[in-house]
Amino acid sequence: MRIAITGATGNVGTALLRRLSAEPDIEVIGIVRRRPQPDAGPPYDGVEWHAADLSDPACLHPLADRLAGLDAVVHLAWQFHPGRQPTPPRRTNLNSLRHVLNAMLAADVPRLVYASSVAAYAPGPKDRRVDESWPTAGIGRRSGYSVDKAAAEAMLDAAERDYPSLRVVRLRLPLVVQREAGAEVARQFLGRLVPIPLVRNGRIPVVPRHRLLRAQVVHADDAAEAFLRVLRSDRTGAFNIAAEPVLDGRLIAAEFGGLAAPLPLPLLRLLARTAGRSRLVPAGESWLELSAAVPLLDCSRAERELGWRARHDARDALRDLLAGIAAGSGADSPPMRPRQQAA
Repeated sequence: MRIAITGATGNVGTALLRRLSAEPDIEVIGIVRRRPQPDAGPPYDGVEWHAADLSDPACLHPLADRLAGLDAVVHLAWQFHPGRQPTPPRRTNLNSLRHVLNAMLAADVPRLVYASSVAAYAPGPKDRRVDESWPTAGIGRRSGYSVDKAAAEAMLDAAERDYPSLRVVRLRLPLVVQREAGAEVARQFLGRLVPIPLVRNGRIPVVPRHRLLRAQVVHADDAAEAFLRVLRSDRTGAFNIAAEPVLDGRLIAAEFGGLAAPLPLPLLRLLARTAGRSRLVPAGESWLELSAAVPLLDCSRAERELGWRARHDARDALRDLLAGIAAGSGADSPPMRPRQQAA
């Protein structure tokens, strides 16, 4: 099997390359904006690398040439902006997906596996789980990231209608965590507000608690396993991918020796807005709104049709991430650089 992975040096891409390195019959082409250094080592060695700006229309013909003869494309590339996502990144992300689709059609690549998100879903319940039939309308203007992911799903819907021979799979993921993402998560979300000494001791001193702040995560290795199982199968459509248990303020406080502080949502919004505007944290109010609105994921289809089940408990996955944040962990690729190499 020959596949291309866009965004192969990011968080999910690094884990997927790690997993695919144990599959000798799968040949990988990595398509990224910035290639790893030649001496990067595992899991980046053994990959045929190509540099491309997927948002640039000029990439279309060279990309189609590189995709010729492939069995599938895994599309992970996504330009990420943690705060108030401006128009250029939104346009970049959607143009990139459009160019990948057009290049695949030109090269007659039959299958696309797309990294979607729980953020594509419309607001949903926090006391039960929803399956893949839940509407993918996003949560609206409260989250630019959600708007983008919902628009990407709509683009895939149109492509499937217009090109019936194209087989599309969407993995709808929550936050994907691993130790090697520690430095990246700290840069993108936490900024100067991170209590690194306390995190280093495995403690989170205060955790806000609210009935709507219930969320899921998945370890990157489990996400990578889901991508591999999809590539090995003939299934199409959407699959929810998440680990148990659901994380909330009470559980996190109990696990990490902190205090679960009940706070009203308007106060949390004010605190998040203030922290974002003062640049204490890169992630602004939109991420609080997203966490409070998105539904919980029912992963029964993935278990039933792919035989997939998360091997990492959500609490252990969170511990792995916190250890990475404390250590400034990363990998030998531009997006995943460790803290000591940060510019």
